[in-house]
Amino acid sequence: MLPKDPYILLSYVNTKLRDDFADLDELCAALDVDRSALEDTLSGVSVRYDEASHQFI
Repeated sequence: MLPKDPYILLSYVNTKLRDDFADLDELCAALDVDRSALEDTLSGVSVRYDEASHQFI
């Protein structure tokens, strides 16, 4: 279960990306999360996934 608060979700996802997953697609597959929905939620707090840095910024 992912955190509902978008700021906590941001921290959680970036931590998982840093520690456990090679990229966002792998994270979404492992957690059974829709990538578009996740990106839409986080865009609401003005962040986007950056492929180069492998995190939401």
